[in-house]
Amino acid sequence: MTASKSYEPYDFANRRHIGPSPEEMEEMLKVVGVKSLDQLIEETVPKGIRQAEPLDFGKPLSERGALDRMRETADKNQVLTSLIGQGYHGTIMPPAIQRNILENPAWYTAYTPYQPEISQGRLEALLNFQTMVSDLTGLDVANASLLDEATAAAEAMALAHRITKSKASSFFVDEECLPQTIAVLKTRAEPLGWQIIVGNPFKDLEPTEVFGALFQYPGVCGAFHDFSAVIERLHEAKALAAVAADPLALTLLKPPGEMGADIVVGSMQRFGMPMGYGGPHAAYIAVKDAYKRSLPGRLVGVSVDARGNRAYRLSLQTREQHIRRESATSNICTAQVLPAVIASMYAVFHGPKGLKGIAERVHRKAARLADGLESLGFKIAPEAYFDTITVEVGPYQGLIMKNAVDNGVNVRKVGQDRIGITIDERTRPETLEAVWRAFGGYDLAYTDAYPEYRLPKDLIRQSDYLTHPVFHMNRAESEMTRYMRRLADRDLALDRAMIPLGSCTMKLNATAEMLPITWPEFAEVHPFAPSDQALGYAELLEDLSDKLCQITGYDAFSLQPNSGAQGEYAGLLTIRAYHKSRGEGHRNICLIPASAHGTNPASASMCGFKVVVVATDAKGNIDLADFRAKAEANSKNLAVAMITYPSTHGVFEETVKDICAITHEHGGQVYLDGANLNALVGLARPGDIGSDVSHLNLHKTFCIPHGGGGPGMGPIGVKAHLAPFLPGHPETGGNAMTVSAAPYGSTSILPISWSYCLMMGGAGLTQATRVAILSANYIAKRLEGAFRILYTGGQGRVAHECIIDTRPLAESAGVTVDDIAKRLIDCGFHPPTMSWPVAGTLMVEPTESETKAELDRFCDAMLAIREEVRAIEDGKADKQNNALKNAPHTVEDLIGTWDRPYSREAACFPTGAFRVDKYWPSVNRVDNVYGDRHLMCACPPIETYVKAEVGE
Repeated sequence: MTASKSYEPYDFANRRHIGPSPEEMEEMLKVVGVKSLDQLIEETVPKGIRQAEPLDFGKPLSERGALDRMRETADKNQVLTSLIGQGYHGTIMPPAIQRNILENPAWYTAYTPYQPEISQGRLEALLNFQTMVSDLTGLDVANASLLDEATAAAEAMALAHRITKSKASSFFVDEECLPQTIAVLKTRAEPLGWQIIVGNPFKDLEPTEVFGALFQYPGVCGAFHDFSAVIERLHEAKALAAVAADPLALTLLKPPGEMGADIVVGSMQRFGMPMGYGGPHAAYIAVKDAYKRSLPGRLVGVSVDARGNRAYRLSLQTREQHIRRESATSNICTAQVLPAVIASMYAVFHGPKGLKGIAERVHRKAARLADGLESLGFKIAPEAYFDTITVEVGPYQGLIMKNAVDNGVNVRKVGQDRIGITIDERTRPETLEAVWRAFGGYDLAYTDAYPEYRLPKDLIRQSDYLTHPVFHMNRAESEMTRYMRRLADRDLALDRAMIPLGSCTMKLNATAEMLPITWPEFAEVHPFAPSDQALGYAELLEDLSDKLCQITGYDAFSLQPNSGAQGEYAGLLTIRAYHKSRGEGHRNICLIPASAHGTNPASASMCGFKVVVVATDAKGNIDLADFRAKAEANSKNLAVAMITYPSTHGVFEETVKDICAITHEHGGQVYLDGANLNALVGLARPGDIGSDVSHLNLHKTFCIPHGGGGPGMGPIGVKAHLAPFLPGHPETGGNAMTVSAAPYGSTSILPISWSYCLMMGGAGLTQATRVAILSANYIAKRLEGAFRILYTGGQGRVAHECIIDTRPLAESAGVTVDDIAKRLIDCGFHPPTMSWPVAGTLMVEPTESETKAELDRFCDAMLAIREEVRAIEDGKADKQNNALKNAPHTVEDLIGTWDRPYSREAACFPTGAFRVDKYWPSVNRVDNVYGDRHLMCACPPIETYVKAEVGE
């Protein structure tokens, strides 16, 4: 069967996502040395794992048909005005930000900013985010976002345990914390042997018995407290204090840092990001300066480039999961970059005066609402509040809540006799009147008269915030739009060029798949809205889960984990709960290959497992003899084996079924990391191979864009025996294990993956996998001879990615993997994954989305770079002063004195670079060492901007 014939039945369905045309695929197959795609798959994917039946979802939908289906589904959701609160608020994303950030592929298709020279725009936006958080919280250092408020609180607890000098094993949690936060804290603490004590901080907290405490500010029912005295007592006992704070409230009220808090966490959702039935939303974490090197996640810092100009970069970026592995205190891998950028732009757009004005309007409406309810005879608590009140209603709770729904409003049930109401930026006068009607106040009417403020007078904020000039820009939309454009132009994303990252699939994020996420029917639903108001979401979640089960061979899915690392963690917790249910809670050994993702051992450690590393052989495969020996040696305590398939070396290992069988023989479960599922969909199913659980990176394989490093989704699939132990949630019931703040994670981006499945169909998804394998083998074949392809399968084939060994070039010419990566920037490419899983190599994953022309451009660039290396080897180019060592080159290199032994044209227009549409990095090579030695993680003073602009 020829490639073109195998393509024809679903040509129109999948050409959107599959780059090479049928004719181009014929040419690629000739280079690879096979007659058809079928032959290539036969030579690549072991027969013993291939699925028997083709993947079939029925007829794929056209783009228009998929959007019609999405509209029908969205219309089944009811969008009522939400006054539920509990960590989620109505907010208004400025249209300029929606159009120029959220809906702009220059922002949402970018990769994590590990290559700083091509990420200066995102890095500046994230530095603005860090500065904003630091200013609002009153603490010294903030990172570039976490996943959600609940998991940020869990990270704060882990950080406190890591750095405290207290010998206690308990952590105190304010009873006024959000219920979902308490649930996640309990989940995180239990495997590590920590006790969670929930109570009143002023009555129940005994500082000497805890290593830390978390307080909510304001509390879930609206009350504010000054925790200064309690925090002082904690410090006397050598314990740490964390506060979960509402950032909008902090524009009016005393920041926790001024109370002595060591750590502050929270959610930036109300800074412009819709509720989206739970996410994605950027959480924040800030710490005192003394703890900055223990801060989990990503930290943007200021450094200099090769010319001494200011440049941004990720500081200390390889600590935790990459180098600490099983010693890591966190598996944090994903940030919420796109939501964090939006939050930072929201602050830039409004400035400190604008933010304060929004907060004051919110409070005035809350006070007006309270005045009206009190006039009706209802008792309101607390006396002082910001945006949230509770109303005593006695036996009329159910009736009033129904009345509220009938008036188009959702409020919150508190206990059996109270109702909670939270006002937000979207609250209109009509909303207040609807609430009054629900309580029987049919004659009450909204007036513009200022109510008496009910803020806690002794907690009014006195300190300044957002003083940096970036937050005082001209508020004209033209200036704001130009600022966002300038930052976008400093980055390189998928809208400009191929991003060939190994083990991090960067594929097309089709516009039609992205459109529905901003529809109000998806965007404006509160995650704790009554289930009968989210029937469209229920349909989407069920059908997507069914399709994922068909794809993977698993029996059930949990969509709660909101990142791949969260999926790992949730999957391992599911296995742990299964063992405990069988009276085998002593099983605590986790076998992990030496080549595994760094998050694997970190996740295992967080679950209380002991990691035993399994060797890999000379071909990069798991050493079967070593695996068997270690499984036998730990037979009584073996809990799980964590493997990645295809392997992290880009090869389909022939022994995968043996590994699964050995694990099961010794009572363990198999966790198969789904990072490389793009090589399996439609060809082989993890559940059939012998795996018991996997997480899927929907932000890779299923087209949710990376967003510059997040959002992501990492749902887990399990076999039937593990299904009862999947995560639950305090709002929806089920298993007590809760891993994310919202029941279904970052739910509002799931329409992207669902649309992808609907438009591709089973045959289209299978063809995508086949073409991904073809593209990787095409690159490997084209580069063969110039570079060594480090690992291949039994018949010389690679899976969907390949490792290019550049280590010999370091020996022959002094050219490092970094030099090649930076030179690729000159060629207009994002470099492949560097030095992982093998130091000194490049891991390339082209994906099925790239056209043959783009694949050839990349190969031509790599071959030209090899010739530049050869010139050094032959003595024709200086070993230290050459285009590779000085890469990347900027526009600034085109002016002034040129004293290098190669031409400006060779420097700036190498093979692969476009002449007219040339991508210019905004900085030369960034000095990482300088950045770590002079750690600065907030916006620099304005004077440094002036110096950089004039080139001083």
